[in-house]
Parts: sequence; structure tokens; C-alpha cells
Amino acid sequence: MHTAVFGLGSMGYGVAQSILKAGDTTYGFDVMSSQVEKFQSEGGSTESLIDAAGILDCVIVVVLNAEQTESVLFGEQGVVPNLKPGCVVIACATVSPEFARDMESRCKKHGVHYLDAPISGGSVKAAQGELSVLASGTGDAFNAARPALDAMAATVFELGKEAGAGSAMKSVNQLLAGVHIAAMAEALTFGITQGVKPEQFLEVISQCAGSSWMLENRAPHIVEGDYTPHSAVNIWLKDLGIVLDIASKAEFDAPVTTAALQQFTKASEQGFGLEDDAAVAKVYARDAGIKLPGE
Repeated sequence: MHTAVFGLGSMGYGVAQSILKAGDTTYGFDVMSSQVEKFQSEGGSTESLIDAAGILDCVIVVVLNAEQTESVLFGEQGVVPNLKPGCVVIACATVSPEFARDMESRCKKHGVHYLDAPISGGSVKAAQGELSVLASGTGDAFNAARPALDAMAATVFELGKEAGAGSAMKSVNQLLAGVHIAAMAEALTFGITQGVKPEQFLEVISQCAGSSWMLENRAPHIVEGDYTPHSAVNIWLKDLGIVLDIASKAEFDAPVTTAALQQFTKASEQGFGLEDDAAVAKVYARDAGIKLPGE
């Protein structure tokens, strides 16, 4: 297999590593040349996209949003027109179902399969090849993508026979994930006002009914005062914005999501946009006049 990964950020780099470990000839492409050079130093192919495009069996797109996905596939230097028939695109960004269906239709015109395949699990699971993939597409798309999916994922949910269903499910997941992070930050900082130390909060609540995966994963960042971004605050402006856009088109009211997005927006406006998304706790701390660990 010849596989190219576009987007070598915190998630994409792990995906590329997993594909490389599986034995594929793996190409890594990113706007940050340092990331490309790092991946090549670990065994990634050094061929240019121009030279490699025609022999690729699989293209995995792990970029930020719909705009970047479309640019990789159909932009000025878009890869799809140069792919051989039967190649499969695995599109992993959080996008709207409508966008995913459009990309599938456009890829089909070039004889290229398209798998709507948003991912979940974070950078650590990406590097371990243990992501969850929320996928939808034709049987041929799944068959073509199977070797890559086996390398990058612990669980592949096959959610439908056409693009869109995977992205719909991802929007549901992101609604919950974003709300849970904001709720964790609110609860932890509320606890501080009542004399509950952050480390006590984590020890106790992680074992109680109020816990969540996001609490157990993100609260340690606050306890340690370490906001190195695994998933940045600004990601949620995009993802929860997508959720609310979908909800608006469906005439569905989502007040809890709206409230969570407001807190992430405040965090971004206060200069925390590129920090780990647990930094939304800093908004609550500032408003309450309290200090978090490390401050």
C-alpha cells in the first residue's frame, strides 16, 4: 500500500505513525515543513506529492475543517484529479454531513472512493493506532480503506452506505465532548470556591456518577497546571459552531451547546485559544477571582 496523510498535527501525526508502523509506504504532507521533515526522519517517504499522487492507494485527510479538506482534495494543488481510479480518500475532519456528501459526489466523478470518517480518541490513541472511526460510505470505499483503518483504529463504526452519516454522528459526539469539558471546568472551579482542592476534585469525582471521559482526561491538565495543547480551545469554536449550524438548519434548539460555546469563545478572546481546551477553566477562575494550580 502507498498511503498519504495530509495534516501532521497532533492527531494526523499519530495516524501517519500508525500507518508507517503497519508497513505501508507512507507520505506525510503538512503546511509546516518541520513536521514533514520530522516524519521523513522517522521513515516517511521523501517523494514529492507530484511524484507520488499517481501511485497512491489511500489518502487520509486529517486537517482542521471543511475548508482545508476541500483545499487538499480540490484546491489549486488538489490531489483528487491526480489520483488513480480506485484510490480511497479517508476524510477525518469534523465537517457537516452536507459537506461530506458533496465531497463524495465530487470524488466519484474522478473514480475515487470517499469515506466519511471523522475520528475520536485524541493524540495519544492516534499514535497508538487505537482511534475510534465514525465512518460511512460505499462498500467499495470501506474495502479500499480497510488496511488503513486496521492500522489507525481500534474501533470502526460502519454507520451507513453513503457519506454524511459519519459526520452526523461526529457532531453528536462533539456536542457532548465540548459540553463535558465546559461542565468539568465549571464544576472544578466551583469546587475551589467551596474549599475543594483541584486534586481532591479529580480523585473523588472521577469515581462518582458526575464523572465523564472528558473530566478524567482533561481535569489532570488543570491539576498539573499544564495547558500544552492536545486539543486546543479554538477547536471548539469550530466544532460547536458546526453543531449549532446543523441544529439551526434542523430547527433544533441547543441551549446547553450554546452556553458551552460562549465559554470557549470567552477563553479564546482572553488569549487562551491556542492552549489546551482545559484552559476554558481560566475563564471561570478569572470571573470568580480565584487562582488555578500553577498560577
